[in-house]
Amino acid sequence: NDSELQRLDYSASDMTLEEVVGCSIADQKMETVAQALEELLVTAQRQDSLTVGVYESAKLMNIDPDSVVLCILATDEEDEDDIALQIHFTLIQAFCCDNDINILRVSGVQRLAQVLGEAGADCNANEPRDLHCLLVTNPHTDSGKSQALKAVGSYCEESRCQNQWVPFLALQER
Repeated sequence: NDSELQRLDYSASDMTLEEVVGCSIADQKMETVAQALEELLVTAQRQDSLTVGVYESAKLMNIDPDSVVLCILATDEEDEDDIALQIHFTLIQAFCCDNDINILRVSGVQRLAQVLGEAGADCNANEPRDLHCLLVTNPHTDSGKSQALKAVGSYCEESRCQNQWVPFLALQER
């Protein structure tokens, strides 16, 4: 065993134990928040408290911003060059900040489609919904104050305390 340890090259890794443990804890936290977000979206869709689409979201925020409890902005690498989408995101983010709405940027539009049960690309399917912007509105029942919403809200708050004003979360395909 000693010879195996001697063969390990530690020069490539200059991370401290605290950094390694910190990364591991951060990864676990991200996975927990990602699961909570997915659960929240499924529940919100079932309770009809999910608004899908950039234009639909902007319309709702203009009419009833107090009903919105979370805004999710989703992109993948191919969306980074979409100037119109980035402008919409900037405006939506500004509006959310002005109205104290938690906001979360995510990658993994394909995973969002899976979570929300979007149809595949078959010929009978309707036009796929625009999943770049999702709003969760305040459900009218007390059971709507779910643990998932609290977990995601807490993650957003913690991120703001660390000066990350628009927290990021990567959704992993399963």
